Amino acid sequence: MNPVVATLLKIVDCLTEQRIEYAVMGGLAVRAHAIPRPTNDVDLTIALSRESLPNWFEQLESRGVTVPETNRSGWVDSVAGMPIIKLKTYLDPKQSVDIDVFLAESEFQSSILARKVQLDVEGRLIWLITAEDLILLKLIARLPRDLIDVADILFVQGELDQDYMREWSRPLGIETPLEKILASSS
Repeated sequence: MNPVVATLLKIVDCLTEQRIEYAVMGGLAVRAHAIPRPTNDVDLTIALSRESLPNWFEQLESRGVTVPETNRSGWVDSVAGMPIIKLKTYLDPKQSVDIDVFLAESEFQSSILARKVQLDVEGRLIWLITAEDLILLKLIARLPRDLIDVADILFVQGELDQDYMREWSRPLGIETPLEKILASSS
């Protein structure tokens, strides 16, 4: 099994056992909503309070996931205003998979979790973010690879909830890039 997918399933098992709501995002979600492409990491958003992190970290470490000492002591980083914890799992001494876990603390992240969809990954039903939410997150990041992903998602998906995306584009500060990408895909 692909090491990234194996890592995803390990994390999903832990989240499911702990009854922690989650949604897969990033390259793994692109594989489901667009033209499949390689990815080297696992990206998720989870509904877990910061107070509950130590218990979850303990569960992850028992499964071979490395939690940095800074995170175990309570530190949480931020990307585009979203709290993130960067974890890692080692498959062998030379190979590892990065795991980026976003804590759902904003209204937008709560909306992502409320709208998540269940899809089959390696014979398992896994929760993923919707194509619309994936586009919004990709436009927030706006790296060259992200813009290619957005074009691929729009090409594969066809009709999407543009009203939903426009509603969130204003508070997320991506109104202009969203309108440009929607105009170019028509």
